[in-house]
Amino acid sequence: MEIMELAAELGKLIKADPRVVEMNRAQEAYEADLELQKRIMEYNAQSEALSTEYKKETQDAELIGLIEKRIHELYHEIMENENMVAFTKAQDVVNAFMAEVNGEITYQITGERPCTHDCSTCGGCHH
Repeated sequence: MEIMELAAELGKLIKADPRVVEMNRAQEAYEADLELQKRIMEYNAQSEALSTEYKKETQDAELIGLIEKRIHELYHEIMENENMVAFTKAQDVVNAFMAEVNGEITYQITGERPCTHDCSTCGGCHH
């Protein structure tokens, strides 16, 4: 098999991995959560408004305070949303999995394991 054929096969296996399947499911729930999407859109709009106000030569401190307060409220509402929490957690799991896959590929190419910052895996490192 050619390298690209093997890469395609690896991609299909990764896509079918339960961790990736769960992340895709969590992403669908995240995207379908209209209240969450509404809060994210408002958060972005408030952030843009804050940026615009900061760029003004004469800033309205009261307006800045109100916008910052609202951004803070929205941030907590977004980050505490169950669909956001599940999606973020699933992304973290897939990112760790992909790092393992990339680490194994690197090892097969170089003969050296990438540093995990856990010196028990390599006998000591210089990070």
